[in-house]
Amino acid sequence: MNEHVKVLLRIIFAGLILACLIFFRVDNALLFLVPYLIAGYDVLFEAVEGIMKREIFDECFLMTIATVGALILGEYSETSAVMILYQLGELFQDYASDKSRDSITELMNLRPDYANVERDGTLEKVSPEEVKTGTIITIKPGEKVPVDGVIIEGSSSIDTGALTGESLPRDVKVDDEVLSGCINLSGVLKVKTTCEFSQSTASKILELVENASSRKSHSEKFITRFAKVYTPVVCILALSLVIIPSLINPANFHTWLYRALTFLVISCPCALVISIPLTFFAGIGGAGRAGILVKGSNFLEMLAKTSCCVFDKTGTLTQGVFEVVAVHPDIMNETELLHMAAHVERYSTHPAAEALRRAYPNEADDCEVEEVEEIAGYGVRAKVNGDIICVGSSKFMEKINAKWHPCTKIKSGTVIHVAINGNYAGHVVISDVVKPNAKKAIDELKSLNVKRIIMLTGDTNTTAQEVARNLGLEEFYAELLPSGKVAKVEELITSDKAAFVGDGINDAPVLARADVGLAMGALGSDAAIEAADVVLMDDDVLKVPKAVKISRKTMRIVKENIYFSVGVKILCLILGALGIANMWLAIFADVGIMILCVINAIRAMY
Repeated sequence: MNEHVKVLLRIIFAGLILACLIFFRVDNALLFLVPYLIAGYDVLFEAVEGIMKREIFDECFLMTIATVGALILGEYSETSAVMILYQLGELFQDYASDKSRDSITELMNLRPDYANVERDGTLEKVSPEEVKTGTIITIKPGEKVPVDGVIIEGSSSIDTGALTGESLPRDVKVDDEVLSGCINLSGVLKVKTTCEFSQSTASKILELVENASSRKSHSEKFITRFAKVYTPVVCILALSLVIIPSLINPANFHTWLYRALTFLVISCPCALVISIPLTFFAGIGGAGRAGILVKGSNFLEMLAKTSCCVFDKTGTLTQGVFEVVAVHPDIMNETELLHMAAHVERYSTHPAAEALRRAYPNEADDCEVEEVEEIAGYGVRAKVNGDIICVGSSKFMEKINAKWHPCTKIKSGTVIHVAINGNYAGHVVISDVVKPNAKKAIDELKSLNVKRIIMLTGDTNTTAQEVARNLGLEEFYAELLPSGKVAKVEELITSDKAAFVGDGINDAPVLARADVGLAMGALGSDAAIEAADVVLMDDDVLKVPKAVKISRKTMRIVKENIYFSVGVKILCLILGALGIANMWLAIFADVGIMILCVINAIRAMY
């Protein structure tokens, strides 16, 4: 039987007994002990266990002292009612916590159960942990992809929803990459694995989710410290409430003892201690369901405070898929210039290099390419058939003293210069396309009152200006080396809470340096998952304002719960000390407020 059901049955049984005792006007302490112990034996046990471990001041201790004292004073019905309603509140809180946890553990369904490996002509189901890199696995329709790999046979549609939060399936074919955690919807696929399960996408995301709760926000840390001080203080105040008036007038000892016990019940910090972590947990779970993985509540809190959002350009605001739009040679024909540039960029993973290789598909011919050196922020240098070829930015040309000149025929686009043995050979112009939702995302961030939205790029000022104009950005910085991007973010975080959004491929240093780093389109990117604080699992730039909205909603609910619970507690404590509040009001101040705060916390999931 489910544990929640067992507790609920105990509460109902104890409540029925109490109702019968009150209805028949029974006035026997032993009989009232029955519903009291049925409902609260575990609370009493935990209180005793806490005393033995010298961890006295917790809610179980306060509840035990208050209810046992009330029994001694002859408040039998109120004593049992306090314990029953306290347990009802705890049950409600546990249920809410489980619902919130479920929204996160849905991500845990990423974990595949098995992999199909062919052995002796038959398919055998093995644990994903047993699959080695380079193994050929078969994935049937309806099965999860167990390990990251490349399709070598077959075509299908795959559901990436568990990773990205998107409902639309993606079509895949031979040579396409598939990631663990996705679901094969139609055709049979044969996949060659590219890593072991421990290094696969699903494994990394599971580890990220499991560790998220260990990174506490400032609000959670404060509440923890507050509870440790608050509980002993209210115990001392309750004791003072008995001793001081009784020394003045011993005849009123019974009255002041009842007030002190009521004061203790009211003072239980359940609403704060439970609802604040629960709110963050719910917020992280709600973000996870939208394909936004937050590494901890501290990052959710920091994102809500963000007043400056910094974007990398290529692959973040633009699609990062370049095409060659012009070739302007100086000392050779267009084909030869492309030939040289494509050879030098043969091994680079930069999007510009891929554009050059697509424009000259025969780059892997019989040319001898040696001593390839990629110089961050400048370009690539290599020896091709004995000639030293340099391909990159104008700064690279200046670095090698090549007499370059700007492109005068095309105003927009990225210009890639080529030099042979120190002599300028010409340039190639490639162009990138702004993402369809980029302008809408920028507008949404502005509507969220993000004060500064900035674009950083290593591209030319002319190209950056054109992209900024299309997106409605007033502030951008161009021709930056990787170190320049880090320096610019460091400059910004001295005056603003700055979030940096990058594509997760080459932005790891900046992601790590910002107050909060968001890696966008990081599906399968090791660098992004390691360096970023928030991982946006697909390329949809609209997830950036979505993440900000979720974080701000979460923090708004946290503040609502703090102000409401503290405000009502203080009011009820004053009323209890003055004798205006009885044990029933104490129940509301403790259990009622906790239930209301928990209900409010659950809103962060949706």
